[in-house]
Formats: sequence, C-alpha cells, structure tokens
Amino acid sequence: MPRKAKILSARAVASIKVPGRHAVGGVDGLHLRVLNTGSASWVLRIVVNGKRTDIGLGPYPLISLARARDDAYDMRRRIRDGFDPATRESAIDPVTQGSVTNAIMTAGLTREKTFAACAEEYIKSKSPAWRNRKHHQQWTNTLTTYAFPAMGDLYVSQIGLSHVLAAIEPIWLTKTETASRVRGRIESVLNWAKVHGYRTGENPARWKGHLDAILPSKKKVRKPVHHEAVEIAAMPIFWKRLATRKGMAAPALQFLILTAARSGEVRHATWDEINVSEKIWTIPEERMKAMRMHRVPLQPLAMEILERVPRYSNSPYIFPAPQGGPLSDMALTEVMRRMGESAVPHGFRSTFRDWVGDYTEYHRDLAEHALAHTLADETEAAYRRRDALERRRRMMLDWESFVTSAQNSK
Repeated sequence: MPRKAKILSARAVASIKVPGRHAVGGVDGLHLRVLNTGSASWVLRIVVNGKRTDIGLGPYPLISLARARDDAYDMRRRIRDGFDPATRESAIDPVTQGSVTNAIMTAGLTREKTFAACAEEYIKSKSPAWRNRKHHQQWTNTLTTYAFPAMGDLYVSQIGLSHVLAAIEPIWLTKTETASRVRGRIESVLNWAKVHGYRTGENPARWKGHLDAILPSKKKVRKPVHHEAVEIAAMPIFWKRLATRKGMAAPALQFLILTAARSGEVRHATWDEINVSEKIWTIPEERMKAMRMHRVPLQPLAMEILERVPRYSNSPYIFPAPQGGPLSDMALTEVMRRMGESAVPHGFRSTFRDWVGDYTEYHRDLAEHALAHTLADETEAAYRRRDALERRRRMMLDWESFVTSAQNSK
C-alpha cells in the first residue's frame, strides 16, 4: 500500500522554494509544483481510465492550501462519478441530477496550465534543435524578465491582449528589438499551448492583422544598427597592419577576411573541413546560418595561412584557443581593438560586398553566394549551385589581390 504523504501546514507549504513537485498531503495526489522561475501551482496527480493524469488546480498562493485540498477532493469525487478531465465528458451527478461539467468549469478545475509552465515545456521541447546553446538561456531570461510578471501565473486559457501588451508595451519604444523578440516568444508559447489543448481561439500575441494595428512597426521606431565596417579604400592598409600582429586570433581574422565568412564559421573551423588538393573549405550545414552546406574556394594566401598555423594534437580546430577549444567570440574583435579600430569582424562581409559592387563587374548574386546568403530566385539559386564555385574562386582571388595590394607594393 502506498505511503501517505505527510500533511503539511500552510506555513510549511509557504517555505517550499526548491523547484520540483512536492506532495502536501491531506488529499492523495495533491502536489505543489515549483518552477525554476519561482512561480508555483497546484497539481492533482490521479489515474483516469487507467492512465496517470496531472490536473492543474490553479496558481499558488492565489489558490490557498485549504482551497486546493477542497478542490482536489472534489475533483477526485467527480472523476469517481464518471467525469473525464481529458474530454470534459461527465456522467449525471447523482445529487444534482445534472451534468457536472459546467460546475467543474465554473470551479476552474478543467485541464489547465499556466503560461510559465507552458513556457518551460516549450523551451525543453525545442532546445535540442537550437544550434546555439545560448538560445535556451535567452528564451528563459527574456520571458522571466518581461512576460512572467504580466502572465506567468495565469492559465494560458485566460491570457488576452491586455496581458500581452502589459509585457511588451512598456519596452516597445525603448528596447524595441527585445520587445519584438519577447512578443514572438509569447506567440510561440501560446501556439504550443493551443496545439496541446490548453487554450482555444486566436493568439493575442500575433503581429499581422492584430498587434500591428496597435504598436508602431519596429522599423519605424528604431533604424537598424549595422555592423561597423572598415572602408573599402582603407582595406589594403588595414591588411598590411594586421599582417604584423602575433597570436592565433590574427591569422584567424585574416582567414575571415579572405573568405568573407562569419566569425563563428572561422572560429569553429576544423581541419577535416579542408580539402587541400582541391583548395576548398566545406562548412557543414549545422554550422551555417541558413542550415545549408557551404563550399568556400581558398585562394593561395588562404592556403598559406593554413600551412603556417600550427596543428595541435589535442584540438581539431584550425584556430584553437590555448586550452584547445575554439577561440572566443571576442578574440577577433580584441585584435581590432588593439589596432585602434572601432569596426567589428562581421563588418568585413559588408566591406567585401561593397567592393564587389563598386570595384568589380561581378554579378551581385555571385557575391551573395560567396556570403552564403539565400538567393531570392530559386531557379537562379539552383543554377549557382552547379557552376558558381569556380567563378567565385576567380572573384575571391581578385579580392585577395585587392586587400594585399598595399603589402605587396614597394
């Protein structure tokens, strides 16, 4: 026979702070569930039709311990009399001779889940597919800071426009990008909740045809801030200065410039991605922003850099940090800061794109392909996949000649 849970007092329940499920006694299966966010809610675990089921009884402390025990006892009685909380179908109440469904819905005892609980489950289900582990923390932090105070302890079935606006409107004009991300994350959580049967109706966090009629477009609130870049005309002198720098980050930055690649793609590049005989660097799809494999033709100077950097038996990376892992995301930026530059590594992609447009006759789509951007025309994109590599090789060789022109001049 299962051991009965100890009957806790209201004071003992108030002292529970550890995340998890805590039996409080008094009614079999009644638990206080505490989330990592600190919010808590009542849950009744009970077997219905041979299947173990969790039934939400409301947020704590809005629902007191005494009320939670009364509601849990009432729910167990109703289920014994034929009510199915999963389908909201019920038998005839032997006392009232009427359906108990309306009574349960009125009492707030239907299948419910708070926004905080839904957010926690959504993040848990999605995080394995996120390439960057920081996304999990970013989702948790932004929702905890901005969404949970407005709706964390509310059932998702209760959340409406006013709650969404309470979360994002105060920061829409001052932290527009953050507010936009919070809105999108609230929308995703509520969509998840609807699919899982915890709410119905339209999503109050949707933008098109809804919030766009209330809030100004983020493009009109704040102009996008572009990554600062080295001017095209200044590139040859910058390269000449960069060539004198020591350490692992300097050749990594040179390799980034020559390949027009992103910082993360270079910092996490491994030796097995390099085909020396064909002079090609193949970046796997899981490391690409567009989630498509990308081939990069390597110029003679890029190959020379690869020959010059040492290989370490304890690291697969081409440009490793001293401990053997990849260089940090600030390593390349620090090289530029020490050179007195205010520009950032990502800006070299913009410099390269401007060089192609202003200094050469190469087609814009060839430059877009070199930058691993998605081409708008699918037919053109298919064509480029077949023959663009060698054409890009010629373009990148011209780019090398341009950036090294000051170093090579007498």
